[in-house]
Amino acid sequence: MKTLDFDVLAMVVAVADAGSFVRGAALVHRSQAALSMQIRALEDTLGKPLFIRAPRNVTPTPDGHTLIAYARRMLALRDEAWASLAHPEVTGRVSIGMPDDYASSLLPPVLRKFSANWPKVEIQVVGLPSSALAPLVKDNKIDLACVTGTRELAGEFIRFEPMVWAGPPAQASAAIGREVWRERPLPIALFSAGSVARSNAIAALERENIAYRTSYESPSLMGLCSMVAAGLAVAPLARCAVPETFVTLGRQHGLPALPELEVVLARSARSNRPTCDFLAEQILAELRA
Repeated sequence: MKTLDFDVLAMVVAVADAGSFVRGAALVHRSQAALSMQIRALEDTLGKPLFIRAPRNVTPTPDGHTLIAYARRMLALRDEAWASLAHPEVTGRVSIGMPDDYASSLLPPVLRKFSANWPKVEIQVVGLPSSALAPLVKDNKIDLACVTGTRELAGEFIRFEPMVWAGPPAQASAAIGREVWRERPLPIALFSAGSVARSNAIAALERENIAYRTSYESPSLMGLCSMVAAGLAVAPLARCAVPETFVTLGRQHGLPALPELEVVLARSARSNRPTCDFLAEQILAELRA
């Protein structure tokens, strides 16, 4: 094998970015089995491993890091060459709003591909909770918003995203000597008032008469995750936003099931222009798959 297949290089980069073969396969819209087979075949051809495989995550080997650096440059150059010929004249600016829990996992692959296809279009990302983005869409202060659908902010359906209880890594529970999800009242880390995830979690706990206390409240996903990582709380999160190292909790841990979140794409009145159409199409194509 004297050539490197771009599709396989994209798989390698996706696994490195996601830290997981499962999530990496989702990024490139392939099955985990197909992706694993392709990467294994590349490793066999090179005669060296590219990833250290652990039960819950994978990390690149030194040779893997070397190949990934080249792969990023090769893929970027390929996309730049294509975009310069296919979309040479499209310019402008698009603003999009998205809450932290979606932006951390759903947005990066969308923006990478959009920027590759439309390199002259400037993108502004506004990271705010869905409830805070609703008035910005209505007042034409942002063009697009990828949010949880509510009565205040409807849009074009993208997907249903499962909600789960995120618990601390096993080592965090071991370090503090307790499993926080067994405590009553249950310590929970919540998004600020107005969050659909927050409302769903509280309603589920109250419906099953599970005592709880709010140990942390923030509009920031990072803040919630810091409390969970320390073993001090559990957090109701969109499954796409749960870090790979966290434990996913459910009924077997004494916690209630949570309803799915409806993810929609809302558009302002001023978004009726080609650049916004292109980004909206990219979002629907990537996130509906």
